[in-house]
Amino acid sequence: MTRKIIYIINPISGTRSKKSLQSVIEEKTKQKNIPFKIFPSVASGDYSFLQDIIKKEKFTDVVIAGGDGTVSQVVGSLMNSEINFGIIPCGSGNGLAFALKISKQPARALETIFSGKSVLIDGFLVNGQFACMLAGLGFDAKVAHDFTNEPKRGLITYIKLSLKNFFSMKAHLFELQSGDLNFKTDAYFISIANSNQFGNNFTIAPKASLSDGLLDVVILTDQNKVSFVLETLKQLAGLNKPLALSLVKKKRGVIYFQTEKLKIVNHSLAPLHIDGEPAETPDLVKIEIKKNCFWLIQPV
Repeated sequence: MTRKIIYIINPISGTRSKKSLQSVIEEKTKQKNIPFKIFPSVASGDYSFLQDIIKKEKFTDVVIAGGDGTVSQVVGSLMNSEINFGIIPCGSGNGLAFALKISKQPARALETIFSGKSVLIDGFLVNGQFACMLAGLGFDAKVAHDFTNEPKRGLITYIKLSLKNFFSMKAHLFELQSGDLNFKTDAYFISIANSNQFGNNFTIAPKASLSDGLLDVVILTDQNKVSFVLETLKQLAGLNKPLALSLVKKKRGVIYFQTEKLKIVNHSLAPLHIDGEPAETPDLVKIEIKKNCFWLIQPV
């Protein structure tokens, strides 16, 4: 089948000049003699308008130049189309791309698009909204909400906001239910990960896999700030192993387990993010894996 590519470029993600990025995309794709069209990302996050274009003009690939939030929105809108998705990572975290070892250099990322392989991977739903990589309640979500209002993006800005929020953070009361597991806990954050990436090569859930049919749940419970730092470092270093649901104890510094479905009662209305993008704060969060739901191009 002759390939035809739609490129979607997010003009505000990350810190790179999108004008130069578009030039690289046009040059490299023309060199491969692959027909293509370029669209800007849309503020609404709804890309269903592309479905008719894909079908009528027989496009085979949709490539997203942006961050995890844009990838999530595009895939969520178009995953029922018979297409492959690709990523040119140029967001602030790029967790999904990093998990797949896709280069942050546009020219090299494009080589993956042209010569990589398509693999079926999982996604998940958060109150019906599609997510490709990570969702969270509490501390990291508060940072994500603050980050979106910053005029200057990038890792340095994210670190500054993380430090600022660290000193003022508070624990939230949650009630979790998964299968026979049901418990309450006060926690600084809950992360639900489909990928082993937190973004920027931080590994919040070391055993997470994009194609194992499971979500990794990481909970940092209420504790003093020194303990919070030490427990977080242990988790990032991969020293904690996921627990069987029957062994989960609410008093642990870190609660780490895997599941297909999860309900979280958000008693104190902790903020929520989905793939790094702020979401409305719900009092109940229903999360469910969506197995093998889209094809993603990755390096051979």
